[in-house]
Amino acid sequence: MRELVFALEYEPGCNRVADALADHPDARVRSLSLHATAEQLWRVDHASGSPDALDAIEDAFLTSDYYADCLATEDCSATQTTRVLDSTDDTLVLYSDWERTPTCASVPHIARDHLGDGVLFETRHEGRHYTWRLIHSGEGDMAAFFDALKVAVGDCAQMEMLRTAETTASMGGADEKHGVLSPEQEAALQAAVEHGYYESPREVDVGTLAEHLDVPRSTLTYRLRRAEEHLAKQHVAGEQSPEETPATR
Repeated sequence: MRELVFALEYEPGCNRVADALADHPDARVRSLSLHATAEQLWRVDHASGSPDALDAIEDAFLTSDYYADCLATEDCSATQTTRVLDSTDDTLVLYSDWERTPTCASVPHIARDHLGDGVLFETRHEGRHYTWRLIHSGEGDMAAFFDALKVAVGDCAQMEMLRTAETTASMGGADEKHGVLSPEQEAALQAAVEHGYYESPREVDVGTLAEHLDVPRSTLTYRLRRAEEHLAKQHVAGEQSPEETPATR
C-alpha cells in the first residue's frame, strides 16, 4: 500500500468552504469519514472554531450552489444533501451526501478512475489550503491521476505534492523526521527560525515571512502548523518513552 498526500490551494471565490475558512484563520475542517462510489460520495466532517467561524462554515456547506467537493466551476446539476449531526459552541459535525452528474469531478472520483477501487481518503481544510491524504494499492497510474486532477482544477487552485511513500515507511516512527515533514515544511520552519518568527517578541510576522518566501500567507501558515504539530508530537512521544533502567552492580 502507498500513501499519497497533496494539497489544493484555492483561489478566492472558487470554493465557499475555503473562503469561509480564509476569513477565520483559526478554524479548520477535517474528515471523520469519506466514501465514494462511481456515482455517489458521502462524508462526515468535523469543524472547529469560534461560533462566528462555525456559522460561516455551516452556511457554506448548506447554501452552496453545488457540492463543495465538486471541482466543476459552474453548477453541475448534481443532487446534494447536507445535514448538521451535532453542534456546540466550538465544534460542528456535518453529514453530506452527493449524487454526481456526468459533468461533475472530484478528487475521490478521479482517484477511483486512475488509482483503482478501495482508495482510503482523509482530508484537512485550513484557510484556502485543502490537504488530501490517500492510501491506495500503488498499482494505479499516478501520472494520469494528477493530469486529470490538474485539468479538473483548472485555474481555481494550485496543487502541491507533500508526500508519497510506502505506508509502512511513512508511518514508521517519530524519529523519522524527513519521512514526515515535506521539504516545503522544513524550508518554512527553517526560514521562520532564521528570520525571528519564534523570537519573543517576534521579529517578523507570518505575512512578511510569506512575502519573503514568495508563497501565499495561508500556505505558509499551513506548513508551519504541520511542522509544529510534528515536532510537538515527537517531543511528547520522547517524554513518554520509558527511560532505560540503570544497570545494577
